[in-house]
Order: sequence, then structure tokens, then C-alpha cells
Amino acid sequence: MSVARVTEIIASSNKSFEDAIEKGIARAVSTLKNVEAAWVKEQKVIVKNGKIAEYRVDLKVTFILND
Repeated sequence: MSVARVTEIIASSNKSFEDAIEKGIARAVSTLKNVEAAWVKEQKVIVKNGKIAEYRVDLKVTFILND
């Protein structure tokens, strides 16, 4: 039997939502062990001077706890 935990992280990119997701997952994997899944809870953009300046994603990351 395994036990999992879900943690919420926010990642950003000045390129795209996909890039923000990839950066968030890469950071989670470098910090957390046994990352199994993630889902995007929310997406938003930061607008400056009428243009998109930043893409942000709120991710819920699932990882398995060690015994």
C-alpha cells in the first residue's frame, strides 16, 4: 500500500503556459521524490502595457511518500 501527498506550487514563464508547466514540474522533481502526477488548477496571465508579460500556472503535484 502506498500513501501519496499533494502539494500546490505556482510556476511562471514569459513564453507560454506550457513552458510554465514544464518549469514547475522540473522544479518539483528536483525537490520532491516520487513525483507521480500533476494537474493544472488555474492559469492566468500578467498584463503590462497592454501585452502579456507573464504566464502563470497553479499546479497540484502528487508524490508518493516513502515508507
